[in-house]
Amino acid sequence: MKKFLPHIFVLLVLAAAALLVFAPREERKRVLDERLSLRSRDKIPYGTYVAFEGLTNLFPHASISTNRKEPGLWDSLSKLESSQALIIITPQMLADEYEMRSLIDFVSMGNDVFISSGYISPEALKLLKCSINYLNLFGIFSPHQFKSDTLSVSLSNPPFTRSYTYTFPGKRFATFFNDIDTSIATALGTGELGAANFIHLRAGTGNMYLHLAPIAFTNYFLLKNRNYEYFEDVMSLIPSDKKRIVWDEYYLLKRTADRQDEKKGWLKAFLQHESLKWALITALLTLLLYTLIEMRRKQRPIPVITKPRNDSMDFVRTIGRLYYDKGDHRNLTKKMSAYFLEHIRNRYKIPTTYLNEDFVETLHFKTGVPVQEIRNIVEFIQAMENADKITDRQLAYFHKQLESFYSKT
Repeated sequence: MKKFLPHIFVLLVLAAAALLVFAPREERKRVLDERLSLRSRDKIPYGTYVAFEGLTNLFPHASISTNRKEPGLWDSLSKLESSQALIIITPQMLADEYEMRSLIDFVSMGNDVFISSGYISPEALKLLKCSINYLNLFGIFSPHQFKSDTLSVSLSNPPFTRSYTYTFPGKRFATFFNDIDTSIATALGTGELGAANFIHLRAGTGNMYLHLAPIAFTNYFLLKNRNYEYFEDVMSLIPSDKKRIVWDEYYLLKRTADRQDEKKGWLKAFLQHESLKWALITALLTLLLYTLIEMRRKQRPIPVITKPRNDSMDFVRTIGRLYYDKGDHRNLTKKMSAYFLEHIRNRYKIPTTYLNEDFVETLHFKTGVPVQEIRNIVEFIQAMENADKITDRQLAYFHKQLESFYSKT
């Protein structure tokens, strides 16, 4: 059976490969990318690649570039020169007062600014003296809306020669003006129900165009039917002899940055206030200090252990005092000599049967006590055996000899 296993394995591999090759494959459904990009490099339906590339044909003598810096800090434009144009197409024109004044100053030098956005910041609208109706932008960024909706835009005749309504079946990301100051603004185009969505304003010797349907410049819109004509007509307002045309994406990046800041949530708002920020830092440092202190191992106090007392020596001294008080000095010296000899046997392992010169030399070698001191102790023990009585002086002498020996060993 084992010799057929390689063949069976090869057959199984071939069968699996055949299934993979010849099995019917389900076609993947193509889903429309509904991201509202408006970026010049994006070829998705709601990118602006077609419009950006079309600028080359509309302005053949101009240098065309993109910008991602705030107004007044451009690399390709100069606030002190004329014959320049700035095109801003963004879902939200989040310009503050300083940025808007920089754009107006740029226009007043004889330049053109074209803005197409579904939302204009209140600071910008205040300077431009107009208001916008945002009812069409309800649920503005919901990806599932406007699926069955359409956008319709048209241009005024005059100044345009063609009077045509341009439509497409995509998102209706557009608003219209509620009120404009007709003394400084001229309506150039309309949206649904004839409401103005495209106006012209002047500042100095330049022109500013404000358009409220940025979807009209997306790939999806421009490639539908004859809608590209709308783009050509709108861009024809900018003189074709411009030296520089800049496609601005600063407000696309600013919109993304603002959204990221919103996602930071309560912590960012908390840190914006100096007192709250330092309160949070103090609380965190206190918590860290408490944690480090509590990390130490807790244990019961270590009791103080006193040095063990030599109770045997106390016992000996007590018994010695007892014998001394009774006056039986001979008996006391015998006990002291017996304790001394027992100490020699247990500690130094020297036999005490014969207290001769060999015993003295051996004990001297092991203890280091001078030979004469050891000899004096041995001679006293031998003399005590034959003595009938021991005097106080002799007992004190013997005790002094033993204490000297114990202290040296």
